[in-house]
Amino acid sequence: MANNLVILESPGKIGAVKSYLGSNYKVIASVGHVRDLPKSTLGIDIDNSFAPHYINIRGKGDLIKELRKEAKNADKIFFATDPDREGEAISWHLAAILGDDAKKAKRVTFNEITKNAVKEAIKHPRSIDMNLVNSQQARRILDRIVGYQISPFLWKTVKSGLSAGRVQSVATKILVEREEEIRKFIPSEYWNISVELQHDDKHLIANYYGDADKKIKIENQEQADKILFDIKADSFKVLNLKNGTKRRAPQPPFITSSLQQEASRKLNFQSQKTMKIAQELYEGVNLGAEFGGVHGLITYMRTDSLRISNEAQTSAREYIEEKYGKEYRPDKARIYKTKSNAQDAHEAIRPSKVSFEPSKIKKHLSNEQFKLYKLIWDRFLASQMSSAVIDTVVADFDNKGHVFRASGYTVKFLGYTAIYTESNDITDNDEEQFNPSRSVSLPKLSNGEIFNAIDVKPSQHFTEPPPRYDEASLIKFLEEKGIGRPSTYAPILTVILSRGYVVREGKSLKPTQLGEVITKIMNEHFPDILNYKFTANMEDNLDTIESGETTLETVLSDFYEGFKKELDKATERLGNQNIEVPAEETDIICELCGSKMVVKNGRFGKFAACPNYPKCKNTKTLDKNGNVAEVKPVEKADFKCEVCGADMVLRKSRYGEFYACSNYPKCKHIKNIEKKTNMNCPKCGAEIIKKQTKSKRQFYSCSKYPECDFSTWDAPTASKCPKCSKTVLEKKNKIQHYLYCSDKNCDYKVDLNNESK
Repeated sequence: MANNLVILESPGKIGAVKSYLGSNYKVIASVGHVRDLPKSTLGIDIDNSFAPHYINIRGKGDLIKELRKEAKNADKIFFATDPDREGEAISWHLAAILGDDAKKAKRVTFNEITKNAVKEAIKHPRSIDMNLVNSQQARRILDRIVGYQISPFLWKTVKSGLSAGRVQSVATKILVEREEEIRKFIPSEYWNISVELQHDDKHLIANYYGDADKKIKIENQEQADKILFDIKADSFKVLNLKNGTKRRAPQPPFITSSLQQEASRKLNFQSQKTMKIAQELYEGVNLGAEFGGVHGLITYMRTDSLRISNEAQTSAREYIEEKYGKEYRPDKARIYKTKSNAQDAHEAIRPSKVSFEPSKIKKHLSNEQFKLYKLIWDRFLASQMSSAVIDTVVADFDNKGHVFRASGYTVKFLGYTAIYTESNDITDNDEEQFNPSRSVSLPKLSNGEIFNAIDVKPSQHFTEPPPRYDEASLIKFLEEKGIGRPSTYAPILTVILSRGYVVREGKSLKPTQLGEVITKIMNEHFPDILNYKFTANMEDNLDTIESGETTLETVLSDFYEGFKKELDKATERLGNQNIEVPAEETDIICELCGSKMVVKNGRFGKFAACPNYPKCKNTKTLDKNGNVAEVKPVEKADFKCEVCGADMVLRKSRYGEFYACSNYPKCKHIKNIEKKTNMNCPKCGAEIIKKQTKSKRQFYSCSKYPECDFSTWDAPTASKCPKCSKTVLEKKNKIQHYLYCSDKNCDYKVDLNNESK
């Protein structure tokens, strides 16, 4: 019997893959990378063709021993890590740690974790693709050089603990530039005039458009008043009617970026959360005996390809015809064109089986898994359906040369919208935002018909500044500019948020003062790193390594030549100069000195502090929204400090509540709280109280101590012993859980683990 070893990347896939392959296959996981560059040094020999120095990742020693042991005993080895650059590199690193045993190894990939896909992959193994590996290595080396050579520069000039990154710095710059646009924005005034029109039983609302030749913007009240003076209330004549039919085609199936954007808009998921849940759906979910156990529910979720397999397309078209009818299935299958710079190794994100309808498997999914799976399933099915057909009408009304316009639509054929509608900012910018569940209809009109105005409403407006980016719009911008790749969007956001360069305000992303200072320094001294085209071209260069058009060394040498010059110039210019990060000012006024307080970071998070420190030491706790947190009134004890006579007040620590002197820090006297239990001492009948030892361990003792020496670690209960009527105690730890009588002479005991006396 053959002894085959399959090494996956994630342990989450083991159950599904093992069930598909049978007893001849041992399936284990590398749990991600097993080797990486060292953290303490650059780990790149720049003078030796950028040779990386990899070491085994700390904490993976036992796993590596197990991998080597299993590999030695195997007849064949299959590296089945994820089907992307990162997965290819992990397979290459696995081969390196297995040594001679790697000669028995082959590479397999599957785009979905289904029985057919896994078995077909095992039947068609291949060698490790070194072009893919070198593309990943080039990215890793580039990021290491930028991070490890610019970050010390920032530590020296700004403060320690900062970092710069090849793509994270560009993402921060995008947000900083938008913030500058918002600050510089000057609102301009404009007006609208809406009229409520009626003729017999016909009723509608029209808005000012312009004149018969063009659209005109009303820029001020004077212009609005002139129009109001001109028009007559009873002479709104139908000037022109335009009836049309529009066909609205569905959006393509998801790729990584569009999934993250739509999950943000529709489900309010952050990109990191979206990818985590998608990973769970890809790796497999147990659907119970009804559906045959564990199944991977979606295809691989890191992709920028819109391609789908013929088998999946046929399955979708058959389902659409059966479920909705022939008219909902287009005559020709829909094929979506992938962008020229996309990696076409994988399919688009789709359900692995259309037959796994979200409603049918909902009980086996968590709420979040269900929401994301339904989004993916709906989008994929809709992408293969017929276009929606909408009847549109635009009516112009003339009043003394002033044109007012009303528009509407009715849905003639739902098409793909029977299943799915895209978020508003993905659809076309129609005058009326399309919503298939709600028609905006106009009454039947004819040219020359006269309407009266029931009401005329002028309204003043001001233009709005551009909105801050949220995760969805930032990812869309990165994708459009060619910055980053599917696997990098979520990590980029995580890094810039964790470094404090960006904060969330609701769903919006706002750069901090620190983020703005770092961007300014990077813009001045490392313009290439922050140049959108330069960063996008670098991504293209990494793609050319994958395709074999160029080499890792060529790409790295070309980059490093210019980078080294920028680094040397920056070091020379700034020298030992220190750059201050301006404090973030708040609208909170210090009641002691009248200054505007600033935001500071402390051990327990952000707080507001007076800028005149140390002269004024006033501080205020801030809540998660940056507002002053509500301060509860101090609870005073009914006794004084035994050391200085000041009030004792209730305080909290990680160990619980205690009383402390209000004269702290001059007086540091504290007193542990003795809490009443309303239980009686089994020895003398006095009340039992709850206390703490000096090491903060809780115990119970008689309130008449030391006259009565009763004490116990175990909690008294409200129950009375059925044998002697004394207080019953509860013993509870990881091993034991029982009730017993507090009187040592009584043998009453109930074992709660076994529920027997």
